[in-house]
Amino acid sequence: MSLSFSHAHSQGSGTTEVVAVLIAITANKARVLTVAEGKLLPNGPLMPLHRSLQAGVRQWVEEQTQQPLGYIEQLYTFVDTNRRNKEGHALVYVSYMGLVQESHAESSLSEANSTQSRTALWRDWYDYFPWEDYSDKVAKQYSMQIGEQLKQWAYAAVNKTEVKKRLQRIYLCWGGDWEQDIAFRDMVLNEGNHRQSTNEMFTKWVAEHALLRYEMLYEAGLIPESPFYNATKLPEHWQQVIGEPMYYDHRRVIATAISRLRAKIEYRPLIFGLMPEEFTLLQLQQSVEALSGVPLHKQNFRRLLESQNLLEPTGNSRQTGRGRPAKLYRFRFDIELQSLLMDSKLPKSNRA
Repeated sequence: MSLSFSHAHSQGSGTTEVVAVLIAITANKARVLTVAEGKLLPNGPLMPLHRSLQAGVRQWVEEQTQQPLGYIEQLYTFVDTNRRNKEGHALVYVSYMGLVQESHAESSLSEANSTQSRTALWRDWYDYFPWEDYSDKVAKQYSMQIGEQLKQWAYAAVNKTEVKKRLQRIYLCWGGDWEQDIAFRDMVLNEGNHRQSTNEMFTKWVAEHALLRYEMLYEAGLIPESPFYNATKLPEHWQQVIGEPMYYDHRRVIATAISRLRAKIEYRPLIFGLMPEEFTLLQLQQSVEALSGVPLHKQNFRRLLESQNLLEPTGNSRQTGRGRPAKLYRFRFDIELQSLLMDSKLPKSNRA
């Protein structure tokens, strides 16, 4: 795939673009809204008529996808030194994350497709980050394959100090059985008795490290967006392991949103911005699992929901299988907003 710059806006005099990561949960899958056949996120230049950055991102998203925005927050500002305007200035783009409820996502997608020749597409975010679905056995295998390639990159460093730093970063971001890596184990243990703390830090898969993992793959030249990428030096079927690339740094922007959302759902109930008006407890759990990429313990999840007093039954039920109909719940709107945002928590995932 050629990451040609000809697929986005024509070159202009502006220096700032806005880029949006819109997230929805549909059929228990975390999805992002894309344009240009999945190669770009909704984006556009900041124009003088936009009274603010948020006004700019809302206009471009609605114009390109017909998707009205609800909750939205700013992510990061990036400088793309590979892109220049006609005066030769590097392009700066400001990224945003928005949350959309499932029903709104589906209706907006249908409208966008009918009016824009199917240019707006909801995509499973694991199409772009297959290794991030840590609840999936195949994804875990991808993670192991990536780990082997990263170790080769680490051992190719110019000196032992840099080798050690790279290996430490790999295990901190990807986890794994570090004690099987004899050379690395000797580096760590020769400095003192750090086995207990090292084992705890180096073996865990931390869901919110999605951006760190992506940036490491970029640095190591293991993804097509990287200037160091060379497909001929990588294993066969590497594209399947590494996911679908995007133009510019748009996949990095998605990784930023994944990290932000995974971190925030552990202390703020943003998940409710993605849920329909009524939902089952199983549906809520599966939605959190879809976002985090790791399984949750059913009873612990429900006990924590009860202790936080976030939900109330609607009195309705839904038939979801052969057993008794499942009770439907909704978010408790009578909880004082500030207390809800600052004090309520959702359960942390069981990390392998």
